[in-house]
Amino acid sequence: MGDHPGLSYPDRGATFPDAPLWPASPPGFRRFGTTVTIGRGEGTWTAVRDAVQRWEVKRRSGFTVVPADGGGLEVREGGRYTITAGRGRFAVREPVEVVAVVDTEGRCGFASGTRWGHPVSGEEAFIVHRDDDGRVLLTLRSLTRAAPAGPWRFLFPVLLLAQLGARARYLRALP
Repeated sequence: MGDHPGLSYPDRGATFPDAPLWPASPPGFRRFGTTVTIGRGEGTWTAVRDAVQRWEVKRRSGFTVVPADGGGLEVREGGRYTITAGRGRFAVREPVEVVAVVDTEGRCGFASGTRWGHPVSGEEAFIVHRDDDGRVLLTLRSLTRAAPAGPWRFLFPVLLLAQLGARARYLRALP
């Protein structure tokens, strides 16, 4: 299929990391969203805010994240990264692009979208935020469908199972 520079889906930013309430999703995707409390107070907020901006949810969950465009590891809109799951012959490389970033007083996170060559098609968002009671929360949002082309398309049901395991690790990755 060759190297395609763009995203493998049309709905850039559909996980809305800046929105406290997630609006309707585009049709044809499996939608997943959950929020967990990960701690309390300013110290926790500062630590997890920094961690999410450096891909720590992914990295602490067993993935390797490498900038693919010459930039640094810190999340930046338009930044391209290669995420690797597994090792050696069993490594799966996932090209992504950061499609949205939020960084406010009470909300920090980003959404990454799949690029051509990724095993699935869609978007994933990692958002940390805090409430008025001082709780610090992690919200995961994802939209997933089979890749538009390539050999992974036929393994989509297996990839959904792997995604369940990854989500469980994400929810335990912070602080």
